[in-house]
Amino acid sequence: MLIPSKLICSYRLQNSVERTGLLQLLDKAEHYPLVLINGPAGYGKTTLISQWCANKKNIGWYSLDESDNQTDRFATYFCAALCRAINKELPSEENLGRQSNLLSLLNQQLIKISSFHEHFYLIIDDYHLIDNDEIHEALKYWIRHQPQSMTLILISRSVPPLGIAGLRVQEQLLEIDATQLPFNHQESIEFFQSRVEKQLTEQEITALCDEVEGWPTALQLISLSAKQQKKPLQDAAKRLSKVNSFHINEYLTDEVLNRVDPETRHFILQCSILRSMNEALVQEVTGYTNSRLRLETLEKQGLFLQQMDSEDHWWRFHPLFASFLNHCCQTELAGELQELHHRAARAWLNLGYVTEALYHAAQLDDHQVLLDILSNNGWSLFHQGELELLEESLTHIDDASFAQYPNLILLKAWLAQSQHRHTEVSGIFAHFDDVLARHNVQLTKENQAEFDVLRAQVAINQGDENTALEFASAALEDLPDSAYYAHIVATSVIGEAYHVKGNFAEALIMLQKAEKMARQYHTSHSILWTLLQQSEILIAQGFLQAGYDMLDKATLFVKENHLQKVPMYEFLLRVKGQILWDWYNLDKAEAMVNAGISVLSKDEDRLQCLALLCKISIVRGDLDNASRLLKQITQLQNAHEYHSDWNANADQVKIVLWQMTNDLDATEAWLIQNQPPTTDKNHFSQVQWRNIARAQILLGQYEQAKNILDRLISTGENLKLVSDLNRALILRNRLHFLLGDKDRAQHDLVAALHLARQTNFISVFVIEGENMAQQIRQLLQQNVLDELAQHKAQFILRNINQYYRHKFAHFDEQFVAKLLENPKVPELLKISPLTQREWQVLGLIYSGYSNEQISDELQVATTTIKTHIRNLYQKIGVANRNEAIVYTRDLLKLMGYN
Repeated sequence: MLIPSKLICSYRLQNSVERTGLLQLLDKAEHYPLVLINGPAGYGKTTLISQWCANKKNIGWYSLDESDNQTDRFATYFCAALCRAINKELPSEENLGRQSNLLSLLNQQLIKISSFHEHFYLIIDDYHLIDNDEIHEALKYWIRHQPQSMTLILISRSVPPLGIAGLRVQEQLLEIDATQLPFNHQESIEFFQSRVEKQLTEQEITALCDEVEGWPTALQLISLSAKQQKKPLQDAAKRLSKVNSFHINEYLTDEVLNRVDPETRHFILQCSILRSMNEALVQEVTGYTNSRLRLETLEKQGLFLQQMDSEDHWWRFHPLFASFLNHCCQTELAGELQELHHRAARAWLNLGYVTEALYHAAQLDDHQVLLDILSNNGWSLFHQGELELLEESLTHIDDASFAQYPNLILLKAWLAQSQHRHTEVSGIFAHFDDVLARHNVQLTKENQAEFDVLRAQVAINQGDENTALEFASAALEDLPDSAYYAHIVATSVIGEAYHVKGNFAEALIMLQKAEKMARQYHTSHSILWTLLQQSEILIAQGFLQAGYDMLDKATLFVKENHLQKVPMYEFLLRVKGQILWDWYNLDKAEAMVNAGISVLSKDEDRLQCLALLCKISIVRGDLDNASRLLKQITQLQNAHEYHSDWNANADQVKIVLWQMTNDLDATEAWLIQNQPPTTDKNHFSQVQWRNIARAQILLGQYEQAKNILDRLISTGENLKLVSDLNRALILRNRLHFLLGDKDRAQHDLVAALHLARQTNFISVFVIEGENMAQQIRQLLQQNVLDELAQHKAQFILRNINQYYRHKFAHFDEQFVAKLLENPKVPELLKISPLTQREWQVLGLIYSGYSNEQISDELQVATTTIKTHIRNLYQKIGVANRNEAIVYTRDLLKLMGYN
């Protein structure tokens, strides 16, 4: 239920000074998409906008408080204010909550307002309270896409991170800041003339204005002090001239609170525990039956109580005064604060405002009210996204109370799980298993089922598919129909468990069922997850094109629902990149990985992306860059704990690179440190088994490697793990080739080439290098391949040759060192050696790259490339590109390359 006071203009305007100059400036607002009123507290920002919009139509108002930092809460009130601006009926909060995220909801609103052609304004007050990046990003998106008929007006104590500088440059921003907000001399004169009987001279007022630098709140305090003490303004001004904003509490005590009678003082302090109030709330909290009259009297006395422009009469204290009163309450009302918060919680609940009731309940030492609210409303708040409020509230609950409310234990655990703090969940369950046992509490069958769903989710996250399957299957037997989210999670977990166990047909059935349920209940994250799981199964079965098509379907869903910031989107992009790498589409693969990295906010989450970039560099022959990436990968693995799947993919590129550089010491150390997986029935574990086999081949442990590969190939054939079977055959081909068993090597290669007709694998052949090239040449000479396999073999051979050309093109440091040791190298090259960058440029020229392509390849400006070319031409004694290519060819011939 929406709080009315948050959606109405905050101030009445009696006796307010008309800010003529600023109002004239604001009259230009309709020509700008964004208006920013930015200045410190007490400078009349909200009063100014209240004056300006007093006679305007098509106004929506949204007053923020700390609780609006929650994305879903912000979205609900934003839409409510927008609907008021365009005179549309607000959708139900339930329908708003079903939107997948804030961007998706804003897009729906953009469509809605496109049919409203009159100019309208949406005002958001106190925007400085927002520090949620998702809200900032969504509002930036909104500003870019809002119609020309709309102006967004933000009131803030600070400049919000919404691309303000860019809007200034583009003249898309109307801004009023702290240099314009202070009262000028004329406004100060008008202010005192409207408030005090005995006037100061204009000269005295202007001097006073200069003394406080036009701060409106200071002028108001001077006026109030003079009224209460019946002293001349000059005396009040002298007192205030020594006060700054840091000492405002002391001044407010002496000059405001101490000047009212004790009964009024007590009433003010009682009301101050309410963040906003109406007659019913105040009457319930204070016990005064004539509460409305008292509130109106306080307002007339200028005691910083502001009535909002609304028909149902809501008030709030000025923020500075409210903060001051909160401090006073802790000492003056210490004995009755508990009772006041108890009354406030009950009053807000009676009005239907659960979040406000929860705020007051959390202040109570007796937590029964808090328990009742959480028990009755906790899950609805969870689905509305009030996660921070719930977590803070649950910190007040002791173990004995949790034992009496098992649903709150489950809520606490899901709060951790939903925020990706997976490791906390097991700890929560372990702790409360003990708590429930000590208090002799037996869970109901339905409670146990919901607990088991979350246990299943945790188990699958930890790689324990058997436990996950057991918990999820048992839970589905006892879950009530109303627990739709638990049904979706349990079904999805069962699908994942079948996937890990190699039961692909059953896995697909369960994941498709979970996807259908997720679409029914609009749970977008579950929809995306089930699509990604289905694509991984198709890829494992060797249907890479079908898997890629499924990822395209998921990409469309992401864009339609604006999930580009969700971490799962990185997973989607990375899997696409892996397929493109398999197909030797390296540029697109690299673009996908870099797009995935841009989604991630933490460096440690980049491990798998870096591993894939390293694989791309390896296939390109750029071993220097691959080595640099491998250092980053190793640093991340040393600094963080990763799931076994992540480590297996990272280790894969290590061992391939060590194979190419013949780094036996690193390989042996890795083999000693790593334990083999417990199964080989899924593509996750097959990666690590192949890593072990490749390491053993490199170390000459051929028999152990053969045993592993024979078993992997048998499992792949039995479970139809076609992609892994294809990779295992290529690796066993390497083993047979090194052992000199040409017949078995050829048998495996032919089988791998036939499977590649389905998988379209290229890169996995290319990385085997010259050993693979020799065998493919022999196969082509023997003419033993069918037409499709022959075409595939020729394509692979061309790309192996390209791989070596790239290796030359990048002139890695090892290659250059060997070249310079050659006694036949031109003397000029030894006298004026090229820098490493110049060698790279020379190699790329030899490979046929244009200046622009070299610039893209090395990620430097074209002008810098031209400087490198000029320098290296001078050093090697050539005049143009053709001579440089001939010179490079001669160098390669010296090294034995034709």
